[in-house]
Amino acid sequence: MPFLDHLEELRWRLIWSFTAVGVGSVIGFALLRYFNALELLTRPIRAARDDPDFQLIYLSPADPFFITLKLAILVGLILAVPVVVYHVWSFFSPALEKHEKRAIVPAMYLGTVLFAAGVAMAYFIALPVSLEFFKLFEGESMREQLEIRETLGFVIKMLVAFGAIFELPVVVMVLTAIGLVTPKFLRSKRRHAAVFMTVLASMITPGDVITLTVLMLLPLLFLYELSIVLSSGIYKRKMQREGEPLEPSILPPDGSVGVD
Repeated sequence: MPFLDHLEELRWRLIWSFTAVGVGSVIGFALLRYFNALELLTRPIRAARDDPDFQLIYLSPADPFFITLKLAILVGLILAVPVVVYHVWSFFSPALEKHEKRAIVPAMYLGTVLFAAGVAMAYFIALPVSLEFFKLFEGESMREQLEIRETLGFVIKMLVAFGAIFELPVVVMVLTAIGLVTPKFLRSKRRHAAVFMTVLASMITPGDVITLTVLMLLPLLFLYELSIVLSSGIYKRKMQREGEPLEPSILPPDGSVGVD
């Protein structure tokens, strides 16, 4: 396809993607305005305060509208993900080899499941623990008045952060498929990754050492090991297809069943 035709195709796919986001935002605005979907974000805060009538405050008359609008756009982005992924895939897939497609397509489905798992873990486990931890520092000299913009920003950032971190295996699968990462490299950097994940977990999850380890560090270490397993499978098939010898680290030991 000529270069200008590629630009024309890109233009139309961008138009359809932004249209999907717009339609999703309208649906999100309706959900927030008429079905009180905002309650899902404020429910953990009420549970942490042990007060079913607890309400967030706002400081400007326009805050309720703009907060609802921002959340509606966020819901629109989430609802438009299938359409956006379809158009991105349709635009780039002709440039990919068949084996790359076979690796990337399952990665997209796995990425959706992992992102949802990360958000669920943050919503049901990490967020309540974090709110309880911050509550310990309240004192008589401080009066509790939670402002809705900052509070919801904290909640959404934690949900998105956990969902993004759970995408680690998907990133590794894609990098392995295009030849930028090998399982041998991942194994050699295991200690460095453990140190980095410890620092990252301490930044994302407030609390004591036990909370930090159980809530964030152990899932991160598990995801890294899962990434090595997935990378090994993709790398092995890639080397067999190209007729190149496998890395010694993923060959079975001498004397194993099935080894000449």
